[in-house]
Amino acid sequence: MVEELVAVGLTLGSVGAVYAMAAARVIKQYERGVVLRLGKLQRSVRGPGFTMIVPMVDRLHRVNMQIVTMPVPAQDGITRDNVTVRVDAVIYFKVVDAAEAVVEVEDYRFAVSQMAQTSLRSIIGKSNLDDLLSNREKLNQGLELMIDSPAIGWGVQIDRVEIKDVSLPETMKRSMARQAEADRERRARVINADAELQASKKLAEAAHEMSEEPAALQLRLLQTVVAVAAEKNSTLVLPFPVELLRFLERAQQALPPQAQTQPQSQTQAQGNHAEAPSVARAERVKLPDSGAPDAEVGELGPPEGSKSGQD
Repeated sequence: MVEELVAVGLTLGSVGAVYAMAAARVIKQYERGVVLRLGKLQRSVRGPGFTMIVPMVDRLHRVNMQIVTMPVPAQDGITRDNVTVRVDAVIYFKVVDAAEAVVEVEDYRFAVSQMAQTSLRSIIGKSNLDDLLSNREKLNQGLELMIDSPAIGWGVQIDRVEIKDVSLPETMKRSMARQAEADRERRARVINADAELQASKKLAEAAHEMSEEPAALQLRLLQTVVAVAAEKNSTLVLPFPVELLRFLERAQQALPPQAQTQPQSQTQAQGNHAEAPSVARAERVKLPDSGAPDAEVGELGPPEGSKSGQD
């Protein structure tokens, strides 16, 4: 009798141990347990720690509550301004309702991935190329809203969506590079023209100040000569101010007419004196008909007309 009781006790103990081993479950801190009893959802979601289920009756589904990082495959699309681009993104989401994530959708990860790809292609077609390149923050918000709307019913919350890269064709890259170069050249020319305008204004002010003090122009000329000579050049080009030539011209025009004609008359008299015969040589002349002695002719001076001209 005692042996039979011992055998029954051992049997019951082994059955209990097997039952406990089959019913015992451990749920991690970042997980939640959803129990389906005979296919029916049990509203009480099992928290982290040790829990028990009914073997062969209950089925426990563990749901990860951590934030999931999922890359969105690159999608080819045409923007609103007819440019072919290839865009990829990354999505961050987490499960906020474990029961709905198990019951409402077969595989919430696959569903979120497909919804992200569809929304990404849709946002590409609604946007311009400039928005994809420079206004990504707004596009990220729109993409997040498009994915989050159906995901709420799945017990999933979209935490963040980011566009990672926008790939452009090589021809478009070269066109954009030429556009950027032309824009920078335009800005450089505008800055250069503005500098020339400011410099011309300053030079005009400096010329106005120098016109009031003529000595300032001469000092500026000497300063320029000193600056050029400091370079140890063998040739020095000295600028001659046009104002000095104009001053001499005005001074020449201001002289009286008598002062201008007197040097001319003196020059003409000297020229006539140089053309007159200077000296006549002496000759002996013999008169055959008369008995007069030989006459000696001395030096003959210049004619009277020449003397009066000299006088």
